[in-house]
Amino acid sequence: MAATNKAGHPLPYDTYREAIARETLRFAEAVEGADPTSAVPSCPGWTLADLTRHVGALQRWFATLLTQRVQEPPRSRDVELGLPQDPRDYPGWVAAGEPAVAAVLRDTDPEASMWAWGEDRHARFWARRMLFETLVHRVDAEHAVGRAADIDPALAADGVDEFLVNLPHAGLFAPGVTKLRGDGETLAFHCTDTAEEWRVRLDPDGFRLAEITGGEPAAAVHARAADLLLLLYGRRSYQDPGHEVSGRTALLDNWFAHTAF
Repeated sequence: MAATNKAGHPLPYDTYREAIARETLRFAEAVEGADPTSAVPSCPGWTLADLTRHVGALQRWFATLLTQRVQEPPRSRDVELGLPQDPRDYPGWVAAGEPAVAAVLRDTDPEASMWAWGEDRHARFWARRMLFETLVHRVDAEHAVGRAADIDPALAADGVDEFLVNLPHAGLFAPGVTKLRGDGETLAFHCTDTAEEWRVRLDPDGFRLAEITGGEPAAAVHARAADLLLLLYGRRSYQDPGHEVSGRTALLDNWFAHTAF
């Protein structure tokens, strides 16, 4: 099957709503009963308590943005969290917040125009972003407690797309991307199980997604969608098993040095 360039084609909105609910409860279940002071290896410096608080707070923050249909960058990220005093109660707090998040998503018109830091300036941006924040951190939590983690290939491929589509706009909180440059080289990221591919062109003034027009990229990574998603998020290395790499690895090193956040 020939590779397709998926860039800019998200999944149906209901898919995000349903997946957020599943991933939220999977996250809460993974950390329930675990020592909140345990380290999270994939998030250096964080404990399970830090990770759990982050997931619950971020979901409530995104839900507030959607409820208010904000049209400008917010000046404050303060929201009422209702955070328990005991970190051992954080997992239940995350799970308890899921119905309210689900209600906001259900009542939101995904086509509504609103502020977003990424490419898509519509409400659906925040549902897509919430899903992959939650999904990747669910994997972080499962790995931290010694569980095997799985990711649906279709969701993983969409997560790759979401990451690459929005990355050029992420300089506000990932300043390294503003310094990512090249001389016209093209990098390819190919999902072996979904036959989807993304190409990124590195130019002297920045980088951008490019159409697949034939020819060999300067460097490429071929992997299952789940592995590729975790690679882009810095949870794996392209040198790990499961990645087939071709071309100039120095370009990949430069890419990952500038895209971590």
